[in-house]
Order: sequence, then C-alpha cells, then structure tokens
Amino acid sequence: MKQNKYDDPSFFEQYSQMSRSKHGLDAAGEWSILKAMLPNLQDADVLDLGCGYGWHCRYAREHGAKSVIGIDISDRMLDKAKEMTKDSAIRYERVAIEDATFDAGQFDVVLSSLALHYIEDFSSAAQKINEFLAPNGHFVFSVEHPMFTSLPAQDWHYNTEGEKLHWPIDRYHEEGLREANFLGHEVEKYHRTLSTYVNTLIASGFEITNMSELKPTEQMLQDNPAYYEEIRRPMFLLMSAVKKS
Repeated sequence: MKQNKYDDPSFFEQYSQMSRSKHGLDAAGEWSILKAMLPNLQDADVLDLGCGYGWHCRYAREHGAKSVIGIDISDRMLDKAKEMTKDSAIRYERVAIEDATFDAGQFDVVLSSLALHYIEDFSSAAQKINEFLAPNGHFVFSVEHPMFTSLPAQDWHYNTEGEKLHWPIDRYHEEGLREANFLGHEVEKYHRTLSTYVNTLIASGFEITNMSELKPTEQMLQDNPAYYEEIRRPMFLLMSAVKKS
C-alpha cells in the first residue's frame, strides 16, 4: 500500500505547525530557486504532483496559467487546499503520483515539490511525466538531497557536548527504502543517488536544463541563521528538464 502519512491526525497536526505550512512559499527556503527554474506560465496547462496545500497551484494561476490540476494522496491535504482556493481553473484530485492517469501531451508544465522521494519507482514516474507533457514541456521538481537521504537517521553526528561535528553518509549506493523520523513519526522515504536522478531523466526522454543543491544565499542567511547548516551539507536537490521534441 502506498504511504499516506499525512492523513494521520497526529502527523498532520505536526505538519500544520511548520513555518511553510503556515506562511506558504515564502517560508520555504528552496522556493526562490525552484521559482527561478519554472518557465513562463502564461496560458500553460500545469500539473502539480503532491500538491499539498495547493500553494504552487495558486502561484501558477496567479502567474497566468490557463489551468492547473493538483494531485495528492492525502484527503487532509486536499481539504486544506480546497479551503484555501477560490479559483475554478484549479482542480484537485485525490490520487497517488504512481496511479495518476492523464492524456498524452496534456500539460505544458509538470512540477513537484518534495514529494518524489516518497515514491519507490522514480523511473516509471519520470516516463509517465514525460508522456503527460507536450513536446518541449517542462518538468521542474525538488526532492531531499541524496546526501540527506542516504541514512535513515537524517541527523548530524554529535560530540559529547552536543556539538554538530559532521553529517554522516553511509550506504550511499544502496538505493531503496529508508524509514526516517520526521516530525516525531516514522516515515517511509526512498533514497536514490544523484546520478540515478540525472540518468533516469535522460533515459526517460528529458534534457536537463538546470540543477541546484541549494547553496544558501546571503539573504537566506540573514533571514534565518539556521540556513548556515545548509552550507555544511545540502538538504535539497532541485532540477528542471525539458521533454525532447
């Protein structure tokens, strides 16, 4: 069964208290980079995979998208998205990314924020996304960085005084399931290497146009000193690609 942790009342309550849940895209440290990777959305048909609260769906419409479909496996997420959305050109559907079915060439842009590391088979997903896209369509996504996902603990190595010494990496080339602790709950994520992300996109008919490991900007560091940790190790991987015509 596909994981649907966000419909767990306790987990969802914890998630709803996160800054990005309360304040939207501007509270997401990776948003400025992801936004810059998006193409011109004017008159575009857009698909958002793992849409959550629908922040990206609403952004797309605010920037000229003709239509937006957001899909998510969580009823609680979709209820929140519908509550926050007053736009008939945005449609939300409850379906897992792996089970999504749309017409070939239906979309000009497919985007996904921090959702694809929850699915086991990235290759099948990439092939399906390529099919959904029109020729020269854009695929833009973010995931947790492979350096971050390699070990289930997803935590620093500390000394006896509690100082963060380094970020441990192990089992890097052993791809697959990791049972990580997120918001005090056990959550299933899937680790894959950076080369797997790159080569899978290429094999699925994409041309990679940009990649970022989210080095914090000076503005990010000024706004939130916690981002200094991201200089020591990357937490996010962001990529954009175009479907070859």
